[in-house]
Amino acid sequence: MQAKIDAFMEEVRARNSHEPEFLQAVQEVAETVIPYIATQEIYNGKNILLRMVEPERAIMFRVPWVDDKGEIHVNRGYRIQMNSAIGPYKGGLRFHPSVNLSILKFLAFEQVFKNSLTTLPMGGGKGGSDFDPKGKSDDEIMRFCHSFMSELFRHIGPNTDVPAGDIGVGAREIGFLFGMYRKMRNEFTGVLTGKGLTWGGSEIRPEATGYGTVYFAENMLKTKDNSFEGKTVLVSGSGNVAQYATEKAIQLGAKVVTLSDSSGYIYDEEGIDNDKLKFVMELKNEKRGRISEYADKYSSAKFHKGKTPWEEKCDIALPCATQNELNGDDAQKLIDNGCMCVSEGANMPCDSDAVLAFHKAKIFFAPGKASNAGGVATSGLEMTQNSLRFKWTRKEVDEKLKQIMNDIHEKCVQYGTDEDGYIDYVKGANIAGFVKVADAMLAQGVI
Repeated sequence: MQAKIDAFMEEVRARNSHEPEFLQAVQEVAETVIPYIATQEIYNGKNILLRMVEPERAIMFRVPWVDDKGEIHVNRGYRIQMNSAIGPYKGGLRFHPSVNLSILKFLAFEQVFKNSLTTLPMGGGKGGSDFDPKGKSDDEIMRFCHSFMSELFRHIGPNTDVPAGDIGVGAREIGFLFGMYRKMRNEFTGVLTGKGLTWGGSEIRPEATGYGTVYFAENMLKTKDNSFEGKTVLVSGSGNVAQYATEKAIQLGAKVVTLSDSSGYIYDEEGIDNDKLKFVMELKNEKRGRISEYADKYSSAKFHKGKTPWEEKCDIALPCATQNELNGDDAQKLIDNGCMCVSEGANMPCDSDAVLAFHKAKIFFAPGKASNAGGVATSGLEMTQNSLRFKWTRKEVDEKLKQIMNDIHEKCVQYGTDEDGYIDYVKGANIAGFVKVADAMLAQGVI
């Protein structure tokens, strides 16, 4: 079996040798899905996984824009339309200097499985630009977004491709992007999700990814009659996902002691309460400040420059920052310090060595394609509301989100439980996501 996996990866690597993040994501899926394919006659000889790793369409375009001083800048824009077998492409837009083809292909590939797991009819895609919103004025952000959308609008639509936000793309950016799309198309449709509540947005969409990450972890703990009550939690990041994962963990009775950004992390021995979290939200969402300012305000906190929070003791870890932020050494520190549960809030924040360490230690580990699917699930609910010209209440959306996360957990348990009763959530998520998309691809023929 390993020979089959190696041969598959050799073929994928030959085509994508310069794309390490994408190869990492494919390797993880191949190691669990190829052995499953070998046991299912329906998939043999169809090269389903090989077809899945090739994007249906990869679009790259120039984005010129003018800064406040009148200087012209040029960035690259991308949209990877990975797979539409079960519905229109769905996935976020990321504005960050690190954006390149490899990162977006990895995100789009992961999105295919994540969207499949939600049970909603959504294919997978991802896009963005190497543009850096940090330090830019609102007018500069607007000019960039308008230029970006003046090309992207040709390739998206409510029944074709429905982008959302991601790193660097929040409510402000979605507003500017939608405004230009509406102007170019001369129509008001649900083509972007993450919109404002007064113009087509859904309740709890900003909270959904963080909430969903905690809901999934809660489901894992319940399999051992455990809960968040009284647990110490490490959270990385301090953006949208980290903020609302912290909020939900607090609501469930946990003590969150860390948050971070690219400059380092803060450790608050007393725990981050609702008032402190409100300060973080204002600091990061409105003032665009650094997390070190938290330690300046609260004497119970200490700032650790240039470090990640995984050296601290905890019961639960929620990596919510970015890809490959937690390595094998970090994972071993968490295990040695008593961590029992890791739920990914970001996309692939744990590298392959870390995942292997968690599995060897037999602790709960949830991959992002399952645990952070709450964001895209609520985006799917926003699409439904837009199509119906209808709006659900906050409580209704939260209940639907929680049920979707419960359903994803059940699918992971179904496909990931081994003979000893250990639940391999990576295996479960990969196979469950694969089956739905693969069956649709088979039914539609070789396209």
